[in-house]
Amino acid sequence: MGHSHSGFSSVLRVRPGRDYDGAMPYDLKRFQKAEALHFITFSCFHRLPLLEAPEPKNTFEAVLERTRARHEARVYAYALMPEHVHMLINEPASILLAQFLKALKQVTSRKLRGRREKFWQERYFDSNVRGEEARSEVTRYIHRNPVKRGLVASPGEYRWSSFNHYATGVRGVVEIESDWTARLRRPLIAVKLR
Repeated sequence: MGHSHSGFSSVLRVRPGRDYDGAMPYDLKRFQKAEALHFITFSCFHRLPLLEAPEPKNTFEAVLERTRARHEARVYAYALMPEHVHMLINEPASILLAQFLKALKQVTSRKLRGRREKFWQERYFDSNVRGEEARSEVTRYIHRNPVKRGLVASPGEYRWSSFNHYATGVRGVVEIESDWTARLRRPLIAVKLR
């Protein structure tokens, strides 16, 4: 049985998992410290829509930015869906990607779970993304996900993704690694070189 994101050709073998409503991939090979980008998806516990309201999404964005800055990670794209999160991210230099995700999920869980036993599913989907074409394809998929789900009519209407940064260059809560961000950094680099 295969598992894939719509539009992607990755095929993973799956089996029913403990603590999960649906099939989970197994025998995954995670390639970290390989200088690749990672397309990450993780879900709320039992895929409940725990991120449906604005406040949990706002909290998640704030924690993502603090975690990103602390570990010098580069977020290339993201979208917060009612029951899951999509991110395109690099491998932070100081820690393993798995440790970064664990820290992000632990802090958001403490802030958001309330009386629930868990906020997040323990596992996550991780696909290495290599090359500009693949990066663009994954970014488009992430930004179109809220439209495909019927949450909004166009990606620009959805507040909890990186789409508006790509469209306008305006920085949101989470710093996005993009041409816009690179242009802002160039003058700082030139000043440091003098």
